[in-house]
Amino acid sequence: QVQLVESGGGLVQAGGSLRLSCAASGRPFSLYAMGWFRQAPGKERERVASISYDGSTDYADSAKGRFTISRDNAKSTMYLQMNSLKPEDTAVYYCATMRSGYYLAAVDYWGQGTQVTVSS
Repeated sequence: QVQLVESGGGLVQAGGSLRLSCAASGRPFSLYAMGWFRQAPGKERERVASISYDGSTDYADSAKGRFTISRDNAKSTMYLQMNSLKPEDTAVYYCATMRSGYYLAAVDYWGQGTQVTVSS
């Protein structure tokens, strides 16, 4: 059974930074792509960034230049460093694993989510 546990969310002022973590267990972490998604109130869930098994990354336009996704295979943990945060980044952020090692593969497991709130 794959389990994903996010941490690091919270309240921050606009322009500030947060680092989200996602600890994974239940299958070989290094073989699968991972991703961060977010869902704001009244909006659909959207992909923020994803990372392949080999460290290749891809970002949504809204995240480029401000967010950095990374992974530590030895710790079975993925990270999202978020800088220059804006009020429109406010959302519940979800960690996800993909069905293969490629960063655009379909999601097969989700974490429970962590709230990020950016005040103006």
